[in-house]
Amino acid sequence: MAKKRILVVDDEKGMLEVCAATLKKLSDATILVEQDSRRAVERVTSEHFDLLILDIRMPDIGGVEVLRRARAHDPNLAVLMMTAFPSVDTAVETMKLGAADYITKPFLPDDLLATANRLLETHQLREVTRVFQRQMDRTYAFGEIIGTSGVMQTVFDMIERVAATNVDVLVLGETGTGKELVARAIHQRSDRSGHRFVPVDCGAIPDDLLESELFGHERGAFTGAHRRSMGLMEFAHKGTLFLDEIAELPLHLQVKFLRILQERRLRRVGGIEEIDVDVRIISATSRQLDEEVRRQRFRSDLYYRINVARIDLPPLRERKGDLPLLVSHFIERYAPDMGERVSGAEPDVLEVLARYPWLGNIRELQNTVKRALMMCRGSILTVDDLPDEIVVGAGIHPAGGGGSFFDARQQRVAKFEREYLTALLTHCAGDVSRAAREAQLPRGTLYRFLKKYQLNPDDFRG
Repeated sequence: MAKKRILVVDDEKGMLEVCAATLKKLSDATILVEQDSRRAVERVTSEHFDLLILDIRMPDIGGVEVLRRARAHDPNLAVLMMTAFPSVDTAVETMKLGAADYITKPFLPDDLLATANRLLETHQLREVTRVFQRQMDRTYAFGEIIGTSGVMQTVFDMIERVAATNVDVLVLGETGTGKELVARAIHQRSDRSGHRFVPVDCGAIPDDLLESELFGHERGAFTGAHRRSMGLMEFAHKGTLFLDEIAELPLHLQVKFLRILQERRLRRVGGIEEIDVDVRIISATSRQLDEEVRRQRFRSDLYYRINVARIDLPPLRERKGDLPLLVSHFIERYAPDMGERVSGAEPDVLEVLARYPWLGNIRELQNTVKRALMMCRGSILTVDDLPDEIVVGAGIHPAGGGGSFFDARQQRVAKFEREYLTALLTHCAGDVSRAAREAQLPRGTLYRFLKKYQLNPDDFRG
């Protein structure tokens, strides 16, 4: 990670020296000083800084004006004001211009150090949030479909391609992979987006009602048909009809549906008039249609007709790199509605989720996060908040036998610590002081680790 750049501007040389000496205690920070306020303006408008520390009263250009110009150049720059003459009006003015805080001279070095460190951490968090938001914006380019993995980028590319055409589309994928979301994304990016998107679950409607639901019926066509009714296909005129689980269509309806697809004309149940329909068909199923065709449970001619363009959705187990993004999205989406102030999940939670098979795919993950949010009592999800079946189903066991997730985690952490310390002592030739600096650990802590794993620095010298 690049070092943080801090610029301190003050017309007093002694104050610059004190600030520089104090701020050098910050890790991974480059401290720069400027006594001339005009030169400071040139630097803040031409160079990048993570933190600007400004004296308010300076000759030539005052600190407030330097602040104004610096923030105009970089609205995200963190600015700390210094003053020996504090006043409410000055404080209010600098805060309105974007100063993050101000400190009164004379100050204790530890106060300056703590304030600067806090502002740098806040600035870094905002930068990370902005990058994450840009990524999320790209991710959300397809509505609610989320993913940055290679397989999902292929799906996004296919959506863009077919949306620009008027061909019928077949979406294949296991239950819970988001087939309807893909269909909606295609519709929203097509020329038909100004018209209706009509979803139909072919497996949820009884066979004896499915025909009239799809194609409509005339009055008296069957018992209970007291008036003429428009079918869903006609209702989707000029828009998109999404047929989910099309493999559930009975064979006799497959024949009728094939004719309608070919001619884009339908006849209501009990009717004699043919009605023109301008509708795009997007079909989806979790079954293997080629196998259904082989077993003569799905007509081959209908299969070839709906399979003009095809999108295969990967199961979650093949895109587990998207898990952190998905979990973050579901937390952000559902936590406010559930009255929770959960902001994220511990790394251990993501480790468990990454090892779970997710037979129910995205839908199962979505429900899991919602259940975890209900159980969470803190501001971040922990493994304790996950449903027991998820933790057990993750199958995390130490090598050679059973054991709990926590036992396995402890063993893995211990293995990492020992390997890290061994490599560290080898690199530093047994020099504990150097090893502590490189590991950014207090020497006492490092000695405790060495004692824990019975590592003797003398064994690594020479």
